[in-house]
Amino acid sequence: MRNASKYQMKVLAVLLCTAALSGCSLFSSKKKTEPAPAPAAAATAASAANAAPAKPAADKKDGAGFLPPGESGNVAIDSIVVVVNDDVITQRELANRIKTVTARMKAQNAQMPDPADLRRQMLERMIVERSQLQLAKEMGVRVDDLQLDRAIQRIAEAQKLSVQQLRDQMEKDGTPFASFREEIREEIIMQRLREHEVDGKIQISDAEVDSFIAAEKAAAAEQFEINISQIMVRIPDNASAEVIAQRRARAEEVMRQLRTGADFAKMAATYSDASDALQGGAVGWRQPERLPPVFAEALVKLQPGQVTPIIKSVGAFHILKAVDRRSLADAQAVAAVQQTHARHILIKVTPTMSAADAKRKALELKERLDNGAAKFEDLARLVSQDGSAAKGGDLGWLQPGDVMPEFETAMNALKIGEVSQPVETSFGIHLIEVLERKTDDQSKERERNNARQALRERKLEDATDSWQREVRDRAYVEYRNDDDKAANANANK
Repeated sequence: MRNASKYQMKVLAVLLCTAALSGCSLFSSKKKTEPAPAPAAAATAASAANAAPAKPAADKKDGAGFLPPGESGNVAIDSIVVVVNDDVITQRELANRIKTVTARMKAQNAQMPDPADLRRQMLERMIVERSQLQLAKEMGVRVDDLQLDRAIQRIAEAQKLSVQQLRDQMEKDGTPFASFREEIREEIIMQRLREHEVDGKIQISDAEVDSFIAAEKAAAAEQFEINISQIMVRIPDNASAEVIAQRRARAEEVMRQLRTGADFAKMAATYSDASDALQGGAVGWRQPERLPPVFAEALVKLQPGQVTPIIKSVGAFHILKAVDRRSLADAQAVAAVQQTHARHILIKVTPTMSAADAKRKALELKERLDNGAAKFEDLARLVSQDGSAAKGGDLGWLQPGDVMPEFETAMNALKIGEVSQPVETSFGIHLIEVLERKTDDQSKERERNNARQALRERKLEDATDSWQREVRDRAYVEYRNDDDKAANANANK
């Protein structure tokens, strides 16, 4: 427990600073023409106010606001809601956080909680954060401006924005960019503190791994995956109703021929616009959970050999075939894992670069590669819009499931040293080259590593919650508002 006089000094300092920022004097008289008291007089007045505080009005609660002596008609500048160790949370800070969270929830069309519950939850979160930040400061955990700038750059890139665009967006939404920077700085500090205090202390035993794997196998016996082939009839960008009708008619003609016994692989090679068309439309083994819901819903009803009705997505008409089905346990029992060492060039589709333009650019690059006019790694460094560009597009060794299905299908069809035709995924248009392949029996090792990681994540969540509660419970917390005291008491019953 800390000395109470320290908190009184802290309170007075906060109020003095707040008044200074507001351009007001805490000790101004009623007459505007009277000069401000000398420093000595102000100090005397402060001591007197501290020693014998004026009795608040009957309708004011303790801590509801600070009114200068003789200024009972003035509006309160700010007030202290909670003392947390040697720091305070003010009403203004709490109101700003509630305002920010409310705006975000409304933007997401989320259901708003009761205002009293929102205030209580936000205040508790701020207490937990403040206690962690104080512990981090004591332990010397810091984030300098250069590290903060890099983190904000990554945040902007993740949203496909420049830092300036991110700043403009934040301020448009009513959040000062300086406040956003400090919020990110605090998040990084707390994350580093948790990594030091929690992450390194989690231990996973071999017995836990064995038990986890046994439970996963039991659950896998109830799960399955489907070997899928597809025929895709693409709808051009900004297509008219007439063009969409023509593309649907093409898909219906394919379906008519399939119903009369046409070979699916041949129809895919003839009609499909997908990158896997020349491989008979083969997509490979996929769990329904990894497919778009509209595809999964249609496929799970099929027996091997059956096809779905025509399915419309945003940019195409699809016909899917369930080639085969197997339990997930059987799939996991396959010991040999084929790995492919590949590299790629990615051209992203953007508002200024349509899919058609990106594909034309990729074809131009492929022609240069086929003619020996350029090296793959040089073009990747020059034009690829992927993090692998600096490494000449090198993706390292890839295992099944590591990349998008369209990418994996095209990659598996390539010979070593062969460059693919343009391959479209949700990331953009790719050119792929296979450098080498190998087959290793790594299933057991990979299975145990995956189990260990899953157990760590599960334990980490529980351990973090426990540690946060421990840090919060060690903190000195003093509520200045009777309603907050009562709300906290009720929440802890």
